[in-house]
Amino acid sequence: MTEETQRRLAAIVAADVVGYSRLMGADEIGTLAALRACRSELVDPLIGRHGGRIVKTTGDGLLLEFPSVVAAVECAIAVQQGLAARNQGVADDRAIRLRVGVHVGDIIIEGDDIFGNGVNIAARIEPLSEPGGISLSDDAYRQVRDRLEVAWEDGGEHEAKNIARPIRIWRWRNDRGQPAALGQSAPPVPAPTPVLAPASNGAEPLELPSKPSVAVLPFDNMSGDPEQEYFADGMTEDLITDLSKVSGLFVVARNSSFVFKGRSVDIREAAQRLGVRYVVEGSVRKAGAHVRINVQLIDALSGGHLWAERYDGSVDNVFELQDDVGAKVVSALSVRLRGDETERLQRVHTHNLEAYELYVRAKATPFPPIPERISAAREMFEQVMEMAPDYAGGYAGVSWMLGFSAIFGHVDMTETAARAEALARKAVDCDDSFGWSYVALAQALLLRGRHDDAMVAIDKAHALQPNDADTHAYRAFFLALSGHPELGVEPIDQALRLNPQFVNGPYLNLRCVIKAIGQDYEGAVASFEQNIARHGPVGPPVLCWAATAYWALGRREEAARVAARLAERFPAFRLEHWNFFELIRSPDDRRRMHDLMRAAGLPE
Repeated sequence: MTEETQRRLAAIVAADVVGYSRLMGADEIGTLAALRACRSELVDPLIGRHGGRIVKTTGDGLLLEFPSVVAAVECAIAVQQGLAARNQGVADDRAIRLRVGVHVGDIIIEGDDIFGNGVNIAARIEPLSEPGGISLSDDAYRQVRDRLEVAWEDGGEHEAKNIARPIRIWRWRNDRGQPAALGQSAPPVPAPTPVLAPASNGAEPLELPSKPSVAVLPFDNMSGDPEQEYFADGMTEDLITDLSKVSGLFVVARNSSFVFKGRSVDIREAAQRLGVRYVVEGSVRKAGAHVRINVQLIDALSGGHLWAERYDGSVDNVFELQDDVGAKVVSALSVRLRGDETERLQRVHTHNLEAYELYVRAKATPFPPIPERISAAREMFEQVMEMAPDYAGGYAGVSWMLGFSAIFGHVDMTETAARAEALARKAVDCDDSFGWSYVALAQALLLRGRHDDAMVAIDKAHALQPNDADTHAYRAFFLALSGHPELGVEPIDQALRLNPQFVNGPYLNLRCVIKAIGQDYEGAVASFEQNIARHGPVGPPVLCWAATAYWALGRREEAARVAARLAERFPAFRLEHWNFFELIRSPDDRRRMHDLMRAAGLPE
């Protein structure tokens, strides 16, 4: 052990913002401002007052160290009570709430950072607390049960991923902002029950597909280095992408699987929420040039392990290791590969790990598609092009972002479409097995008014990645713009089924647009209202189509409210500058829709 590396006993606190992705999706700027205010005015001063220190922060979480468990718990209770007071009068969907986990154990100190099993346990028990509540490990509970006038509820034993023994937890609940006094009977905490995901219409539980259905949960980063989170996420994303190439499987999309990132997951509950029978979970440890991957395939109906394996190898061969994992999963599920699927499953699109990790980050950046996010994603994709000039992902990504800018009316259509097509064709030339190259090409061709060619390209993308939810969504969109909105309903519903936990709403927004183009205004309104109920983001396109649908149904007050919301949130928006109309193939449909939007009171 070096002089810089030390061990000591400490109280570790892990805290996480409840519903962070939903809050950011609904109001990114407002959420960040509220979090900053909570930190500076409440949380950070209380940490200092109780002798704690902030070890590290993430966008939605904190890792803290205290010299004693009593100080840690007193601080945690004070924070939760303070947040409860701040949230009085704040709408439930805007309130900042925390989940907190507290453990006491041996930690390793390296510089300003801490590592070790104690840190892992704190992180595992934090998701087991209620919003606004605190979970203690049994070790921590023994040190505070007779020293604080607080009632604790036995939360039972829990299996935690990569923790050898079950962990017993004790819960404190912030009922009406006050802790239950010692000796009082606190309301019982109901045992968690599995929650079935809604179907596409939000009415019924999801049925298992006829094909073997599988979800890949986010791999745990076991490296002790938060910078390696992108590496672990990239591993998960690439495995999802590989399995999505297999037509004999039903593979849940990344956005839905990543709902469970950083959480101690009950496999059966996760499978029910995602509507699948099988679940892949694993962990990654990267140290220098060496990587270790632990992965297992679980039958969620029986809870049995179908297959588990550990892979050790060089970072240089990490993509080959991933391919081996994908092949083993397919084999374990007894899926017969068709045509060239075997070759496609083994195809490595790039060996540049840094470029691939940046590509994964960039692909998740442009939602909702506002100019700032589109620009940030494009800059990342441009870096990918520079880092790996033989990788199709960078070219396809820049083309995709240029197309986004054109569709949403931020740039000159003609010039942008030409550059987008050139980059997409460069991506195809680099790697004609990379499905996203054809998605980008289809979008560029649509921008140039070549609807039939765009459909050929998107069908090619679908053939290469039949389980990719975004490809289904794009195909639905292009069908609607090409004059066949009725044919777009099935693929957009399939996108929603492949991505059942994607609460940020782009697919529901797109479904609203497709329904409105097809003059199914009731369906358009239903999709819009479902997205609003799920707190999904709304931008000018869906607000325009929703206002139009309300107007066409004679619901003038609702149309006026949506139009007012558009004017308030996007004051610069004007129909005359909107490129969207040019994407619609039929001139008659273009005129009809434009006239309806003007009648609905949208700014000209």
